[in-house]
Amino acid sequence: MSSQKSSSVPTKDITPVQQMTASCSGAVITSLFVTPLDVVKIRLQAQNSSFPKGKCFVYCNGLMDHICVCENGSSKAWYKTPGCFTGTLDAFIKIIHVEGVRSLWSGLPPTLVMAVPATVIYFTCYDQLCSVLKHRMGDRSDYVPLLAGAIARVGSATVISPLELVRTKMQSEKLSYRELSAVIWSALHNKGWRSLWRGWGPTLLRDVPFSAMYWFNYEKGKAWLCQYYNCSDPTFAITFMAGALSGSVIITLPFDVVKTRRQVELGELQTIKLSTQVSSSTYHVMKRIVAENGVSGLFAGFLPRLIKVAPACAVMISTYEFGKAFFHRYNQKKQRSCSSL
Repeated sequence: MSSQKSSSVPTKDITPVQQMTASCSGAVITSLFVTPLDVVKIRLQAQNSSFPKGKCFVYCNGLMDHICVCENGSSKAWYKTPGCFTGTLDAFIKIIHVEGVRSLWSGLPPTLVMAVPATVIYFTCYDQLCSVLKHRMGDRSDYVPLLAGAIARVGSATVISPLELVRTKMQSEKLSYRELSAVIWSALHNKGWRSLWRGWGPTLLRDVPFSAMYWFNYEKGKAWLCQYYNCSDPTFAITFMAGALSGSVIITLPFDVVKTRRQVELGELQTIKLSTQVSSSTYHVMKRIVAENGVSGLFAGFLPRLIKVAPACAVMISTYEFGKAFFHRYNQKKQRSCSSL
């Protein structure tokens, strides 16, 4: 195991701004690591089936899933660049050779605009809630990660959901900010504030249980690994392992499938300017998936999700813990310097 320490730092030892900086750094590093995997996946999809105008696909930077709408049938779009790939490794090699290394991070900057703030809110809220709840729950403090993880995820999803809807609207209809403002106010007037949180329910059903289980398993796994390797503080390797194992939770996968199907349908209906005739409630979407593909349809994409989510969780949490440990040492050094004066 690595001897480099990445301690689980008490929240009171670092400032909220330092927590935000650590989570922001983790978010950027995670996106840089995971995005190439999804770019290759999308390029393989585009090769096997065409992406006509109005078609939606899911793009993930390791932190958030984004619904992207295809533009005007243009072959210049990064996801439509012609290629003849025989598999994932072949796609990596050919994309780098023909288009350059930078093409593996195509489409990343726009998604970071929302992914980074969402991650900063999520991780900072989790740590702050843990600090408060541990004092209040006393003997039941073992369950603090469950509660803090769930509440933090509700908060970040609630803040980001309208922004994601706005981003999809802008992309699908090529609206200026003035036109977008008019569309939003019209929607608010006709359908009320709830229209900004369309798809919020399935998002919570997927993300909140996953988040609660993730943090509970992560904290337990980290403590067990520390005990197993006889470490007083978790190393970078321990936080990485605990994060990867915790990110392998698949119980919430059916809600992930429902959320993706619902957002893709809504995105495509918005693009061709049709009102939703089919019920898009979580229950009805689940019934449609089961009717079309059987129960196994609710667990579609299990392996790709596991391959992508587990490493993303591991990279994010280990870099976040490393960042907190860095600021903890920095603050201690600063305090010693002040006290010696």
